[in-house]
Amino acid sequence: QVQLVESGGGLVQAGGSLRLSCAASGNIESTNVMAWYRQAPGNKRDLVAVISRVGWSRYADSVKGRFTISRDNAKNTVYLQMNSLKAEDTAVYYCNAGLNPVVAGNYWGQGTQVTVSS
Repeated sequence: QVQLVESGGGLVQAGGSLRLSCAASGNIESTNVMAWYRQAPGNKRDLVAVISRVGWSRYADSVKGRFTISRDNAKNTVYLQMNSLKAEDTAVYYCNAGLNPVVAGNYWGQGTQVTVSS
């Protein structure tokens, strides 16, 4: 089992920045790939960014150039730096962990709300 605990969400004005963190514990061998997803009301949960243990990463087109995913393997923590935030970035952001970079992993955090006011 893997436990994921997110932090860093909140309310920010459009154009502002936030940094999300997700700390993993438990069976760390199952966290080869870590990712951030988001879900706005009435929408499905979509991939925002994914990163492998060795640093390979991929982003949704909607956040390229604005968001940066990173991880500290020594701390078992993944980060999402979000800059130039837009109202459409408003959503609950979920941390995810697994073994395969193509599909969502089996482990999810509880989610953290990000609200961008216009």
